[in-house]
Amino acid sequence: MENFAVEVQAEMLKAIFLPFISTSHLIPVVDTARLFAMHGVDVTIITTPANATIFQTSIDRDSARGHSIRTRVVKFPQVAGLPEGMESFSAATPQHIVSKIYQGLSLLQEPFQQLFRDLKPDFIVSDMFYPWTVDAAAELGIPRLICVGGSYIAHSAQNSVEVFAPHTKVDSDTESFLLPGLPHELKMTRLQLPDWLRAPTGYTYLMKMMKESEKKSYGSLFNSFYELEGSYEEHYKTAMGTKSWSVGPISLWVNQDDSDKEGRGHAKEEGKGKEEGCLTWLNSKTGGSVLYVSFGSMNNFPTSQLVEIAHALEDSGHDFIWVVRKSKESEDVGDAFLEEFEERVKASNKGYLIWGWAPQLLILEHPAIGAVVTHCGWNTIMETVNAGLPMATWPLFAEQFYNEKLLVDVLRIGVAVGSKEWKNWNELRDETVKREDIGKAIALLMGGGEESLEMRRKAKELGDAAKKAIQVGGSSHTKLKELFEELKSVKLQKVNHKIKGKT
Repeated sequence: MENFAVEVQAEMLKAIFLPFISTSHLIPVVDTARLFAMHGVDVTIITTPANATIFQTSIDRDSARGHSIRTRVVKFPQVAGLPEGMESFSAATPQHIVSKIYQGLSLLQEPFQQLFRDLKPDFIVSDMFYPWTVDAAAELGIPRLICVGGSYIAHSAQNSVEVFAPHTKVDSDTESFLLPGLPHELKMTRLQLPDWLRAPTGYTYLMKMMKESEKKSYGSLFNSFYELEGSYEEHYKTAMGTKSWSVGPISLWVNQDDSDKEGRGHAKEEGKGKEEGCLTWLNSKTGGSVLYVSFGSMNNFPTSQLVEIAHALEDSGHDFIWVVRKSKESEDVGDAFLEEFEERVKASNKGYLIWGWAPQLLILEHPAIGAVVTHCGWNTIMETVNAGLPMATWPLFAEQFYNEKLLVDVLRIGVAVGSKEWKNWNELRDETVKREDIGKAIALLMGGGEESLEMRRKAKELGDAAKKAIQVGGSSHTKLKELFEELKSVKLQKVNHKIKGKT
């Protein structure tokens, strides 16, 4: 009877999730927490007040559905010069505030750790930007899983650069080099590499810490699926020497109702009325006729680039939805130009501008959408793959240039716009991609030629594979089930060990 009670206790897994404080990291980690709760894990998400507002509606909805999930809020520390409520990174975060937010974040480590001790979880799932959590989990004698942001191909390519240093063997920043040891022949230039890989910075040290903490973890979780980049999943596990599970597409898995799709991200404060307006406009369009243009939550374009995009969209002749973020530049010229542009395309009914947050999941799955122009952020790529749509790739920062290689060279569901230079998310760019190059990519994406049709066919095939991956017997569903069995086994061993110690 005692053994049966022990096994029942081991069946009920209890987890803490610790997401990072930028939307592009926060939302996928929270969605992963929701996924675990959907499958019977008792989940507590730890975050700060302002960050909780971004996803709390989804948690309340899941809790009302009977899932065991909740948020524990820890007050963000007071830091001199940091405005109240500014607790996360976004495109609007001023440069001088970034270091202050990091300062506050470092002060949160101790209260976070104390909550780990108080809540006594069976395992911790933490964002990659908290390398210290691997030691915190070791102190408690429990597994730590790391949520690795981005794709397997990006981390495999980054590892290739770190190990083989091919960028040091070329004569200029624009000369291409091969990334050694990967499943495909992929080439890049020095300009497309993150600055911390080209020359050591403080960030180089942080990335090294994250990599070491991953190697010490129980394993890693990726928002990917085997049919999308299985060869890179296998390569990465071998290169890192660690366990890893692709359990995506996570957004597709946890946001199946319209209420979930509408309430995602900054919908609460920015989304009022936006769904109805853009969906009504899309309903008036024919199938596959509209181009969706979005560069994520962290991009900053100078006015000169916004002008080129606007002209390219108007000249293309295709209907479009463009998610616009105002330039950081102090001049009002860009705003005036865009407002005039908006009036013009509204009058012709050819375009629809959305300022700030957009109901992206609802837009992408609308039958009127035919293709997407993207910055190659992994969340958007996964959501676009789910929808079975081809992409024009315009990488900007982070691991986005590696992701472009997956779409254009490996999967062949993307066409490169021609972005050539990596910049930090909070830097204005010197490079301007010309309207003619943007126009060529749009023409290929939305055209009726053989190459366009083949891209659409492959994208549709991958969209179908994404849906199968999360069904019973699918690749991601099977891996998630295996992971839970492993974690239950670890817990059971620990419980049995305690019982033996008492007898």
